[in-house]
Amino acid sequence: MKKDRSAIFGPILILLGVFMLIKGEINWSTGNTFTYFWPTLFIIPIGVFFHWLYFSILQRRGIGVLVPGGVLFTVGVVCQISMVFDNWDVMWPGFILAPAVGLFEMYWFGNRNKWLLIPINILTVLSLLFFAVFSLGSLIGSLSGGQPVIAAILLIAGCLMMFKRREREF
Repeated sequence: MKKDRSAIFGPILILLGVFMLIKGEINWSTGNTFTYFWPTLFIIPIGVFFHWLYFSILQRRGIGVLVPGGVLFTVGVVCQISMVFDNWDVMWPGFILAPAVGLFEMYWFGNRNKWLLIPINILTVLSLLFFAVFSLGSLIGSLSGGQPVIAAILLIAGCLMMFKRREREF
């Protein structure tokens, strides 16, 4: 039983330590705990419950429970990362990725219906595209004087395109 406790509480203590290092000094109270960790306390356990239900109780028969399990688990992770790092403006495409994760779990553990790959791929590509655009936008915007950096990148890219074209013509 001691190994079970350390397997559960060890990662929790590590995550709390990392959180305290990231956030600095926080007045610990019940309200602050709920403020920062509501996804871990409420949403992620429900997603894990659906997975546990499928793998243990239903013994791999009720494949449909993996869709809400994957969606809730992904949404919980996205919300938890957003709460800890306060970056909702970058993490919101994770909500588009959540149904793709649930459907992919249904595809992977189910009968591998190839038609499920169409919405999975569309949602995944949209999510990754938005992650890339908003991450780069946030990164460039956080640099001091973001517009001159963008202008310099555009100028360099344009010059490279022109010189590459001239080399091909000769």
